[in-house]
Amino acid sequence: MTTPIKILIVDDEQLLRLGFRMIFEAQSDLDVVGEAGDGTEAVRLTGQTRPDVVLMDIRMPGTTGIEATEQIASKYPHTRVLVLTTFDLDEYAFAALRAGASGFLLKNAEPAQLLAAIRTVAAGDAVVAPRVTRKLLERFAGQLPAGPENTGQDPRLLLLTGREREVLIELARGLSNAEIAQRMYLSESTVKTHVGRILPKLGLRDRAQAVVFAYETRLVRPD
Repeated sequence: MTTPIKILIVDDEQLLRLGFRMIFEAQSDLDVVGEAGDGTEAVRLTGQTRPDVVLMDIRMPGTTGIEATEQIASKYPHTRVLVLTTFDLDEYAFAALRAGASGFLLKNAEPAQLLAAIRTVAAGDAVVAPRVTRKLLERFAGQLPAGPENTGQDPRLLLLTGREREVLIELARGLSNAEIAQRMYLSESTVKTHVGRILPKLGLRDRAQAVVFAYETRLVRPD
């Protein structure tokens, strides 16, 4: 029997938490291990319950969802954070990805979308399509760090082969594995293998983080 996906629900509105719990508890492969009403409690409960996925509201009093996401991503790297936001291309979604979230979802998403997102994140993939991540980064590029240490010379890039670096650049431009394969005259399985090697070499959790990394190091620049 497959081990259920453990979920921590974080939202300052009790009725919303109850609604999410009802949706999740109706699924045999999901297990709600706790609820938190603010970011501080979210970090504490993550350490206590070690969930697979934290469903995180962004805008909360006190410790915000972004601050909590950053702490969780740093302290508990095996826990994935899926943030809830009002607009998919706003500064909160951008900040959440930079803080280490594996994706974001609109608060008015259908239950089926929410369930699919939870399962996707738990499986180790990112919910946000690379193209959306790229749009976010281009819109808020002025907030990315600048300086000599962010000029494509991050020492982690030296760990990549030439081909892996090429794949990372195409990934950061928002291309899917199939599109990268077509552009680079490779098989899709070969591209998937390259991506599977790139992420651990760079210490990144998923494709969304890889896009953020490529822009922050100026390996790829906004058009």
